[in-house]
Amino acid sequence: MNSYKHFSFDLWLTLIKSHPSFKQERNRFFYDNFNQKNKSLEEVTRIFRQVDLMCNAINEKTGNNLEAEEMYLMVISEMNDHEKSFHDIDLSALYDEMEQLVFKYLPVIYCDNTSSALSRLKQSGNNTLSLLSNTAFIKGRTLREVLKRLEIHHLFDFQLYSDEVGMSKPNQELFQLMIRTVTSHRNEESIQLNEIIHIGDNIKADIEGGSIAGISTLLINSNNKSILSLFN
Repeated sequence: MNSYKHFSFDLWLTLIKSHPSFKQERNRFFYDNFNQKNKSLEEVTRIFRQVDLMCNAINEKTGNNLEAEEMYLMVISEMNDHEKSFHDIDLSALYDEMEQLVFKYLPVIYCDNTSSALSRLKQSGNNTLSLLSNTAFIKGRTLREVLKRLEIHHLFDFQLYSDEVGMSKPNQELFQLMIRTVTSHRNEESIQLNEIIHIGDNIKADIEGGSIAGISTLLINSNNKSILSLFN
């Protein structure tokens, strides 16, 4: 750990995870409000998962970012066998509804060690911390508020979200943006690539992306290693 000056973190399944009831309530909302073909709740759940996986794969492949509203429309279209007209859907109101659902069923800190580990990193020497997160059904604006409500937002010097910059990991332009922003937040201090580490749960987006950018990486949570591995 002592060789690093900046710690970049993925967010979902690295530092936080969904509230156990959130996806169930979100799926129920779409089942109740956009289900002209009378799909079962189980089928709606499957469709959400399918769209999530597909859009994540597309974003990783192209390096671009599909918007949350586009993803919700994909779900609605699939639920209705692609026969549903979108003209009567208020996308802004729909997203606001989903955002309030996120706040009602607030994501939770990934594990008991997460917050204390972040605090320890932040308080150790001259370290800076940041977030580099791909987004999907939940936008960066919402996640910023989530981190405030979880009382960990102050631990990060800056936050970068794919929907806000139009790029998704492992896009090298996104990693280069992160590296430039590190320099800016460290008052133009010269910092070497091997003094930056990116930590995440996704081999392609986080580990391969960071490695190609020339920075150090650490895979956690998806491989039985926890955030405490940073202190080994």
